[in-house]
Amino acid sequence: MTGSYGERLRTAVARYGPLCVGIDPHPGVLDRWDLPRDAYGLERCARTMIEAVAGRVAIVKPQSAFFEAYGSAGIAVLELLISDAREAGVLVLLDVKRGDIGSTMDAYTAAYLTDGSSLAVDAMTASPFLGPGSLDGAIAQAERSGRGVYVLAATSNPEGVTVQQAASPEGGTISQAMIDFAAGHNADAAVRGEWGSVGVVVGATIDPGTGLDFAALNGSILAPGLGTQGGTADDLRKIFGDAYPLVIPSNSRGILNAGPGVAGIRAAVEETQQSLG
Repeated sequence: MTGSYGERLRTAVARYGPLCVGIDPHPGVLDRWDLPRDAYGLERCARTMIEAVAGRVAIVKPQSAFFEAYGSAGIAVLELLISDAREAGVLVLLDVKRGDIGSTMDAYTAAYLTDGSSLAVDAMTASPFLGPGSLDGAIAQAERSGRGVYVLAATSNPEGVTVQQAASPEGGTISQAMIDFAAGHNADAAVRGEWGSVGVVVGATIDPGTGLDFAALNGSILAPGLGTQGGTADDLRKIFGDAYPLVIPSNSRGILNAGPGVAGIRAAVEETQQSLG
């Protein structure tokens, strides 16, 4: 990796715009594309998506679960997707939401954030709910290897509110504590005038009234839920306010459903990009 993840992402966003295309080849998508629900169908879907978006978007976000569901054959397809994206110059943010302690988190880090692994990507999502400090090792390795970590902060699923909007020991919400945790890791990059490599995940459909403060974050904000899940560009502006330039909106199903033709996928990408301004 050349340079930090934060700066590679900022450069790519300046060139292609902020849209992140989610690659979630769930069975319904395979059916819609008239592909079999097996590793062959998975591969055709995943690699077609990379072909369609290469040179048009900064970053893609494959959802690991839809590959893991096919066992070793599915993981092999995920490896192909990562390789295809790398060759095409598209950043890969793997949505794995890993979070554990000790040697177990070290093993996840070795798989996704370490040179030489066939699953190594530009960034991964991580769960901090065993304590944000449980991610320190992964973040340190990410920074050493020029990669990034996205910490779950305020997800769009309604069940998340129970935990994420609870009071933290510092007196704010748990969501705000996670944003502040990421900001702490990005402080050195802020001094250099760079984007930090620790981002946060904040859903595009959360209540704008949560009052989250991103002023010190200095890192990107992955905002899943654009499109089919109901999130709009106007919602993003309401939720993030002055932090909108840091937002990486993710649209998965709305773009996948435009397939299987490459032209249809590209048209959906362009339409989404235009809506973001």
